[in-house]
Amino acid sequence: MQKIIKKRTGNKGGRPKAELKRNTHLTVMCNILEKKIIQSNAKSARTNVSVYLRELGLNGRVRMVVKTLPKEVLQITGMLNHMAANLNQIAKKRNKGEDLNALDRALLNQEVRAIQEVVKDVKFYLI
Repeated sequence: MQKIIKKRTGNKGGRPKAELKRNTHLTVMCNILEKKIIQSNAKSARTNVSVYLRELGLNGRVRMVVKTLPKEVLQITGMLNHMAANLNQIAKKRNKGEDLNALDRALLNQEVRAIQEVVKDVKFYLI
């Protein structure tokens, strides 16, 4: 039996190649205190040291990108993570072939109602 090998043509997928790849290193000499300050400033700007220094050198300033989510979105995310953990435990039991006891069934029903509430909250928040 002969194996047929198909050659891929076109895009392989994945992240596209950068037009102008950054592949040249620039070494900056500083003492340990200056290094810590630069790292702290980069962290405050929510970027890495390389991007921080490049922005500062090219533009004379670093743009601060502040990504904050509303409190309600963070609460909903936390609730969804908690529910996902509970449902995962129940699914793990079922996948092992174990039957759900009364407590597990009650927990499952509670999680279903909680998910319905989250859906209602999301709809309210988006409207």
